[in-house]
Amino acid sequence: MSNVIAPTMHDGELRILDTDLATRLGFSNPAMIRKLIGRHSESLSQMGVVSTVEITSGAKGGRPGTAHYLNEEQALFITAKSETAAATKITIEIVTQFAAFKRGEIAPPETPEQLAMRALTGLQSVVEKQREQLALTAPKAAALDRISLAEGSYGLTQTAKIIQIGPKALNTFLAMHKWIYRFNGNKHWLAYEDKRRAGLLRHKLDVYTDNQTGEEKTRDTVRVTIKGIIKLAKIVPGAQIDPEFVHLVKESPVPFAKKPEPAS
Repeated sequence: MSNVIAPTMHDGELRILDTDLATRLGFSNPAMIRKLIGRHSESLSQMGVVSTVEITSGAKGGRPGTAHYLNEEQALFITAKSETAAATKITIEIVTQFAAFKRGEIAPPETPEQLAMRALTGLQSVVEKQREQLALTAPKAAALDRISLAEGSYGLTQTAKIIQIGPKALNTFLAMHKWIYRFNGNKHWLAYEDKRRAGLLRHKLDVYTDNQTGEEKTRDTVRVTIKGIIKLAKIVPGAQIDPEFVHLVKESPVPFAKKPEPAS
């Protein structure tokens, strides 16, 4: 901790506690400076109000006393009257420190009231940000809840978003581990009929409009069930369920440890 004189705000003015000044002046017993202040109280009062605080020294039942908070002129006066070896050095230090505070180069320590107000302001800011976040995520969560209740499964692109990896990376993983496949020249994925994947994937018949002919056509699409999403979040490298979608996978906690699925 630095021993440099550090003025503090007291009664709305920069002041120095008497014992802090005494310590810097080299008093063996800092409280002795109060006798010096008492002897010169009349002179000090001509330099401004001598701000005091009643204190009790030592443990419970200790002797009562009075602490003084000196303004710049009062501190300089007591420093000169102390006649200590450090008096000249401390005089320069007081002038320098007070000047730095006045120029705004050093901010005075905050009062308890200021600290409380800053903490309250910070708390209000956090609450407002949380409200904004809830306002943004609530519609998305509600929509996904409706999808889950209606279908109970998700497309590959949506699954990739839920477990926070790229769609191409997910498709590559699923193809390499024989979850999905597609015929040559067909861009649509199909699911392997494998008992080990039971309950993880399913097909859904989609109706779509052909961009070239305008005709309505049907196609099989791969859907990933909630159980499948939980499984993939555990075995796909780098995957982890997005916190926004955790409420959809209540059967299992959010997976953290990842391990590759054994080659089939």
